[in-house]
Amino acid sequence: MNRLQGLAAEDRAACRAMLASGSKSFRAASLLLPARIAEPAAALYAFCRVADDAIDEAPDPVAALPPLQRRLDAIYAGRPQAHAADRAFAVVVRDFAIPQVLPAALLEGFAWDGEGRRYADLAALEGYAARVAATVGAMMTLLMGVRDAAALARACDLGVAMQFTNIARDVGEDARNGRLYLPLDWLAQEAISAEEFLARPVFTPALGRVVQRLLDAADVLYARAEDGFARLPWDCRAGIGAARHVYAGIGRAVERQGGDSVSRRAMVPNRSKALLMARGAAALTARRAANPAPPLPATRFLVEAVAAQAPLSKDRLAERIARAVALFDRLAESATLGPMAR
Repeated sequence: MNRLQGLAAEDRAACRAMLASGSKSFRAASLLLPARIAEPAAALYAFCRVADDAIDEAPDPVAALPPLQRRLDAIYAGRPQAHAADRAFAVVVRDFAIPQVLPAALLEGFAWDGEGRRYADLAALEGYAARVAATVGAMMTLLMGVRDAAALARACDLGVAMQFTNIARDVGEDARNGRLYLPLDWLAQEAISAEEFLARPVFTPALGRVVQRLLDAADVLYARAEDGFARLPWDCRAGIGAARHVYAGIGRAVERQGGDSVSRRAMVPNRSKALLMARGAAALTARRAANPAPPLPATRFLVEAVAAQAPLSKDRLAERIARAVALFDRLAESATLGPMAR
């Protein structure tokens, strides 16, 4: 049997360990999703984490991108490198038919981070968010078995909105690390010098107005994203709805601070998070819009990459379903016997 016919127990365990020690938000979201989604999502996160670390820790982030692209090529060729994240991701991209354009765009976004790229306007910032966040939303949608263009467009909207919220929350932290993501034209309109702000990150009411504009842009996309809930499997809707409300809640916390995310970090108390997560249950009864909005220009290439992929034949689809069922059976068995079960 080809070694990629299933996901080895030790690779699953390694991916889960990376998730547990990494993103709290991604881990919390995975706990709200059914096991059939959470397991491959852990593999997706593990590869993203490895790639992000490879660029962050490289002396020359730009030079680190080609080796990662070759690593991704090997994954898609069915010959992943000897790393748990690569082997696990190889299984995921094969069994869920994830076009290579999606993770390749994510790697490009990581490289933009590494080179300290800045963004002239909101459209340019959307291009960045499309790569580092919308790609993940699109891949998660594919893990749910959904390839509908409208659903993918809304998943990308949600990813971009979340990234905008992250940027608004982390303005001070990013600046102290020499990074600036706020649109440069908005800063100029408020007579804020990007160079002076980076040299001495201090909050001002003018900066607060820029942060509020970004939160407003995020809110537009959060609202658009809600049309996608009804296009997802019913047992995935509440989890994705919860993520939408928790992230929007971070934006509200920034607003309560007057947009000041320089001198302090906005926090959402656990009790408030629980209430926001409960609001995700409303996604269970969500309805589809009769005329769904088109994707953002910045995310259109992601939606089109999925649409351009040749549809699976019935025989090939049946093969993948059978393989997925066998994998989930092994996952259930390993959960009973422990992480070293095979």
